Amino acid sequence: MRGVPAAAHLYRHLCWILGAALTVLLSITGVPVRSGDAGFPKAMDNVTVRQGDSAILRCTVDNRVTRVAWLNRSTILYTGNEKWSIDPRVVLLANTKSQYSIEIQNVDIYDEGPYTCSVQTDNHPKTSRVHLIVQVAPQIQNISSDVTVNEGSTVALRCLATGRPEPAVTWRHFTGKSHRFVSDDEYLEITGITRDQSGQYECSAANEVSAPDIRRVKVTVNYPPYISDTRNTGASLGQKGILRCSASAVPLAEFQWYKEDTRLANGLDGVRIENKDHVSILTFFNVSEKDYGNYTCVASNKLGNSNASVILYGPGAIHNRSSSASAAIAATCLWCSILYSLTKF
Repeated sequence: MRGVPAAAHLYRHLCWILGAALTVLLSITGVPVRSGDAGFPKAMDNVTVRQGDSAILRCTVDNRVTRVAWLNRSTILYTGNEKWSIDPRVVLLANTKSQYSIEIQNVDIYDEGPYTCSVQTDNHPKTSRVHLIVQVAPQIQNISSDVTVNEGSTVALRCLATGRPEPAVTWRHFTGKSHRFVSDDEYLEITGITRDQSGQYECSAANEVSAPDIRRVKVTVNYPPYISDTRNTGASLGQKGILRCSASAVPLAEFQWYKEDTRLANGLDGVRIENKDHVSILTFFNVSEKDYGNYTCVASNKLGNSNASVILYGPGAIHNRSSSASAAIAATCLWCSILYSLTKF
């Protein structure tokens, strides 16, 4: 007969637990908020933690409490010192006359939601609820690969990120040591792209949880060669003479040298041609009379070609070192001659 009181006690305990779970289930409507007796029991306000951290849920009690439990929605986590949850991350921190607390370790997104502290006092169950909010660091999940396009094309870049709160996505353009803001959207479209818009595009996804997640996309813009620098050069007979030709181009330009209609070959007739990156150097090791004259530098790639004239001259000849400057002076002199002729009338 001794087993009867124990069985009755267990029966009452189970009934209270089921009643508490039913009370919680019936009280969940819409977004969970703190509820229950204004003075007792008292759970925390909403708890906000980062993904991977631990969340501590505390419930203040007093000596009127005869039974106590923590529930997640309708699932019982702990009742008194007895663990009902099979999740090893949920542990009991305190079960005293003043506090009943549990800890959820290594919190993940699926842990977010309402938690209820349910107590039995004076044969009346009461509840207090707290909402667990899980924040997640920003992470870029999908970003465009490096891209190569021809000048004038349209480029569309994407940068999709996740996080809680939702991260803000921004794009910046890096050229050398400088950078500038270009967009505050996940998608960046550049219409009629120019060579000056090539370079690294940095996507940053940021929220208040942690440092921004940053990734970069390299945009290469192809364009035809543009000869940017040629210089006329003087050299004495029997000395070394050097002609230079610089061209900007993507892909890098291939260089060819011509004298009149004849293409020069490297290593023939005492001539060496060296091409490195955007510069081509034509060297005469032993200048002779026949070497003097006008040479044409041709720079070409798959998008087009460009050419410029360079002069190798001997002592006593008057030449400006810059072929472009020579052309400008010649044009000026031509206009001077025209104006002088007009003044005679």
